[in-house]
Parts: sequence; structure tokens; C-alpha cells
Amino acid sequence: MSNTVIQVTGLSKRFGRNIVLQDIHLIVPSGCVFALVGENGAGKSTLLRCLMGYHRPETGSIRVLDYEPQKKPLELRRQVAYVSDSPRFYDWMRVNEVGWYAAGFYPQGFADHFRDRAIEFDLNPNQRVRDLSKGMRSKLALALALAARPKLLILDEPTSGLDPLVRRAFLESMADLAATGCTILIASHQLHELERVVDYVAFISHQQISIGEELDRLKQEVQRLEISLRDSLLALPGEIDQLDILWSQMSGRCLTCLVKGLTAECQDQLANHENVLDVQVGRPSLEELYIAFTCPQPSGL
Repeated sequence: MSNTVIQVTGLSKRFGRNIVLQDIHLIVPSGCVFALVGENGAGKSTLLRCLMGYHRPETGSIRVLDYEPQKKPLELRRQVAYVSDSPRFYDWMRVNEVGWYAAGFYPQGFADHFRDRAIEFDLNPNQRVRDLSKGMRSKLALALALAARPKLLILDEPTSGLDPLVRRAFLESMADLAATGCTILIASHQLHELERVVDYVAFISHQQISIGEELDRLKQEVQRLEISLRDSLLALPGEIDQLDILWSQMSGRCLTCLVKGLTAECQDQLANHENVLDVQVGRPSLEELYIAFTCPQPSGL
């Protein structure tokens, strides 16, 4: 198998007249934590279900673990664990019965792995599913997915309903899991949480993916520029025009930009401008990058 776990080319999907995904291109390398970031309704869940073969796209091609999901669904699902944003169970079952039932579909050892994960997530083995909170149901779904020891783990809003400490511990465990060779694809809009653990990121907005890149490389290519002005009513420094500005925002006398192509010479010129008090350059956050690549550039510069 190649080093590419997922390859999507030219994928489009509609429901009736409603276009949900349009000309999607996506490559997910093996052994990484890959975040698919977008607002609710951006098409994240639909794309994940296409990857699993649950939806048939109108156009384009999909390969997951070298399988075409529509042609080899059983072979694919033996190696992929998928947790939807609204997992469903038989409410009358107890937690341990859910694990016992699922074990019948997997090789020997699943039950032991499930029991270990259930203990890790503080799941009461004798509690019935109908009595579990939303967060505990999420933990149950995650325990089942991880017990399968998949080559690819696909998670749709996996931390929804979890308390902050559990969310943090879970996401950190995803990085540990990727170190063992498993690939994790997480669809989420919780940008602050993802930033600590993801290796690659793709932004999805308006039915399309605007960028797919290694996060560290993206943060090296894009810089966060803060310029403190003496007077916000005076003209901005002309050196601003030299920059490739992805996004900008003026707050009081402070201009914040995400830019490409900022050189040391340009930075010095800005700092020496008569209307500039201070210039600060840093790395952008994941949230700032998402806004820059998915929202229209404000006018006014």
C-alpha cells in the first residue's frame, strides 16, 4: 500500500438540487492526525460518509486504503473504524453487552480491547445505554472504534459532549495512536482543541476545500503581522502594498494581518514609518488560518 491512505479527486455530491460538495480534492498521508475543519453544514459529515461508501458521489473518484468504497465496502470497513456525530445503539443493552455484541463482527481480542477502553473512559459495564448521557454515549462509540484497532480511524465531531479534561486527554491519545501507524481523520469545528495534536489540516467551506496542507508548513508560509499605529485616521504605510494579505482586521489603532511574503526589509520599513509605533510578527493560530482561507478579505486596506 502507498503512503497515501485517502485520495479524493474531483468529488461532487448533491441531494436533490442542493449541492453539498463540489470538486473536492483531498490527500491524507498515512500515520498522521488529519483535521477536516469547517463550520456546521459545510459538508464535513457528507464527505466522511462518501469515504465510507454510505453515499455515492455524482462525480469524482475515491480511494481509501487502496479500496474504492462503493466496490469493496466490506473489505474497507474491516480496516476502518468510523464514529458518526450521532452514534446509535440498542438502548436496552448494557455497556458490556454492546461490547459483546460488537465482538461478533471482529477478530479475537476485540472484547478485551473494548473492556480496556471502557475502563479508560470510566464507563460502567452494567449501565444501560438509555441511561447514558450524550458524553458517555460518545465515549462508548469511541471505545468500540478503538477496540477494533483499525488502520484508519474516521471521527465526526468526536469530542462533542465530552468535558474539557476528557476532550484534551482523548485528543492527546490520538497523537499517540498515530505514532503506532494508525491514521486518524477528525472532522471538527473545535479549532483550539485540534491545534495541539494535528499534523495536517484541510479547510472546507462553501462546499469546497480551500486548502489542504501540513499545519507546521502552513504556519511557516503565513505570518501574523500586528502593526500599532499612532493615528488610525492617517494613511497606512505604503509598504503594506508589498504584502500578499490573506486577511486583515483593524481594532482601534492596531492593524492585524495574516500575510505571505513578509521580508525582514519590509518589516524594518514598516517599523520605521512615521505613523507606526510598533510591529510584531508571529505564527498564526489555526483559527486565524481558517478565517483567512475561508472568509472574504475585508475591504479598506
